[in-house]
Amino acid sequence: MAFDSLSEKLQNVFKKLRGKGRLTEADVKEAVKEVKIALLEADVNFKVVKNFVNSVQEKAVGEDVMKSLTPGQMVIKIVNDELTALMGSEKTDLTFRTDGEPTCIMMAGLQGAGKTTTAAKLAGKFKEAGKRPILVACDVYRPAAIDQLKVNGEKMGVEVFSMGTDHSPVEIAKAGIDYARANNYNLVIIDTAGRLHIDEDMMDEIADIKEAIGVDETVLVVDAMTGQDAVNVAKTFDEKVSVSGVILTKMDGDTRGGAALSIKAVTGKPILYVGMGEKLSDLEQFYPDRMASRILGMGDVMSLIEKAQQEIDEEEAEKMTRKLQKQGFDFNDYLTSMKQLRKLGGIGKIMGMLPGMGIASKLKDANLDDEDTQATLDRNEAIIFSMTPKERANPDLLNPSRKKRIADGAGVDVGEVNRLVKQFDQAKKAMKQMPGLMKGGRKGLFGKMPF
Repeated sequence: MAFDSLSEKLQNVFKKLRGKGRLTEADVKEAVKEVKIALLEADVNFKVVKNFVNSVQEKAVGEDVMKSLTPGQMVIKIVNDELTALMGSEKTDLTFRTDGEPTCIMMAGLQGAGKTTTAAKLAGKFKEAGKRPILVACDVYRPAAIDQLKVNGEKMGVEVFSMGTDHSPVEIAKAGIDYARANNYNLVIIDTAGRLHIDEDMMDEIADIKEAIGVDETVLVVDAMTGQDAVNVAKTFDEKVSVSGVILTKMDGDTRGGAALSIKAVTGKPILYVGMGEKLSDLEQFYPDRMASRILGMGDVMSLIEKAQQEIDEEEAEKMTRKLQKQGFDFNDYLTSMKQLRKLGGIGKIMGMLPGMGIASKLKDANLDDEDTQATLDRNEAIIFSMTPKERANPDLLNPSRKKRIADGAGVDVGEVNRLVKQFDQAKKAMKQMPGLMKGGRKGLFGKMPF
């Protein structure tokens, strides 16, 4: 995640605070100084950092904190509260019309930020929520932009309205709205053209579309990996065309996270969603309180529960839990469990949402979600598919000669088969200890874990 480095540094600061029985004012000031350095290194806006640390220090050296039995925990709570406030305190939703007219959302942003892909993801997300969306292709300049939108729209099961490149974006937008009305669509998402940099023509075109069709929400898509540049882009766009909110893409990449911590404070505009990967489900609603918890290593169990409810087959999970309880877990179930975990985005993402597990170094050392690990999972699947149905259902049958035959069938060494059998035994024991892991909902997913 974008905040891994910042998260690790902040947790190291807090580890020192927890180790002290009582805190002096000097202890607090030293901790705040380290927090300041960590935020600046994360590319957070300098003025934002200055205001943030001043507020934290003022509250942290108060009498209630200094004389409390757990001053270190109280300082951490103050930092958590201030981080949450910095990012907007509460989640912000897009609003929809109730007068029978289709709601019109216009997507804006620089080229390369992921605007076209995000438009399709947003359409798919709202379709799942019961809306009837249509995408309108108004990028008539970038080669293959319309085709890209059509491909992405098809993936989401959303129609794309286009008129090619021979009409102006304003004409296409007007025709798109008329088409939506005539065909009972209640949500229109317009994909506008991006540029390599902000220019007057770009701003004029967006302003013309807004004026011509009465856009309800203007959503700016910015690349989180550009750091403070993303904040500057958001500020300029808002000044020129007034944006409703921001979607940050590539938050799963190797970024320092400064944009997410600065945008609201600098522009006054909320972050609406964050892109955490390529799949539709990887466009996540932005919750400031949950993001603050993840940054501070407190996890984000609520988001993980919601993701599980969306992605995991509840019937399969119940069936697997019953088999575990009866000691009947076999290689068929092992395959199913790996598919369920992959749906959640990989083991590394799951660990990153659990309290105390989000530290970058831990994830790097574990090497959980890189290409080598995915290749290993693919190889394991090939090994299991090389077993007979009886062998999959009864792993105890796997003697040396059977393992040799399976290895030959999968094109691997016998050592790989032995490793898989050992992993299977370990997974069986671990899942037996955590029977709620594969189930969705509060009482299921991680419901029996001690936190």
